[in-house]
Amino acid sequence: MSKNIDVVVIGGGYAGVMAANRVRQRDDVTVTVINPRSVFVPRLRLHQLVGGTHDAVVDYAEVLAEGVRLVVDSVTRIDAAARSVTLAEGGTIGYDYLIYAAGSSGAGSRVPGAAEFAYPVATLEAARRLRSVLFDTPMTAPVTVVGGGPTGIETAAELAERGRTVTLVCGGVVGPYLHQKARRTARQYLAALGVSVVEGPDAAVVAVTGEAVELRDGQQLASAVTIWTAGFDVPDLADRSGLRTDAAGRLLTDETLTSVDDERIIAAGDSSAPSGLPFRMSAYTAYSLGAHAADTVLHRIAGEQPTPIDLAFPAMCLSFGRDAGIYQLGHKDETAMRLYFSGFAGKKLKEFACEAGIKHLAREARKPGSHRWFKDGKYRLQLLAQRSDAPTPLA
Repeated sequence: MSKNIDVVVIGGGYAGVMAANRVRQRDDVTVTVINPRSVFVPRLRLHQLVGGTHDAVVDYAEVLAEGVRLVVDSVTRIDAAARSVTLAEGGTIGYDYLIYAAGSSGAGSRVPGAAEFAYPVATLEAARRLRSVLFDTPMTAPVTVVGGGPTGIETAAELAERGRTVTLVCGGVVGPYLHQKARRTARQYLAALGVSVVEGPDAAVVAVTGEAVELRDGQQLASAVTIWTAGFDVPDLADRSGLRTDAAGRLLTDETLTSVDDERIIAAGDSSAPSGLPFRMSAYTAYSLGAHAADTVLHRIAGEQPTPIDLAFPAMCLSFGRDAGIYQLGHKDETAMRLYFSGFAGKKLKEFACEAGIKHLAREARKPGSHRWFKDGKYRLQLLAQRSDAPTPLA
């Protein structure tokens, strides 16, 4: 009787769930997902949790295949030599293959006062805490959102639509990925909601207090609640476990998503850095990388050579409250096209994208191997050919 092959997945987000569902194409594979929460968190909805229009949780029964074991815990160390992981609550779990999908969270800031007085929104716990703080804050009190990316824009818009007085501080331009035409539309939507937008290098935040935000040009913005959405960090688990990472802490892999240190460890999602050239963070990218990570595991189990990842980032979508959105189409080199959808069409496409992520996971749970993604073609190969500092896999 042949032994079952144990696949352990660290992380129960978009990448981890997709990988866990897809690797079940073999009957002799046993899958365990280790995640610190007992519910799936669609991070695309966290700004709605803050605004009170969505609870931003999905039962794992809706997205995780039957037969996949869910362990609600955190991993404190990976022992590659022993092929085991150590759990925060005690004990270890062994594996034959490990899929590292540890995800990301909001970036910490070295800006004086930010850690003490600014509220992040990138995790379920942080969004719930912020929601509670806002519940206890008068509606007329000024709110400042720091960060002009998707999370900052959507959080500012959601709160303004609820009647809050909101200032969005960008420190650059609002919506840097957007085409300039779409960016003008974004500014119009924010203005219509009453959001004051402060842009430019002089708008960089240099200090945060309990009552104000100070900008580089010396301007003081009154702020009863300051929300920090600038940047993301990844867990330091890989680095603490002695595995090679990039400067941000993402696990270094080759183009098949296999760790450059150990062919039994495969990475996916925000915490992966293929060839030291990570993909743009998004839910779509995460679950597509999760699917490819599962394919790499299946190839290795079968004694076959895994294939390199071929993935394009097709679009970015933003919501501006519940009544408007922008769906920005992109070129394969990840620059924005002139073409974008706005207004009601943008809103519907944004909502479709949010729902599609959950549906892709659920479909993969029912039919492993069904997910397909947009291909990049030659662009990534061109980027790789231009580099001379790509990490070398362990011989």
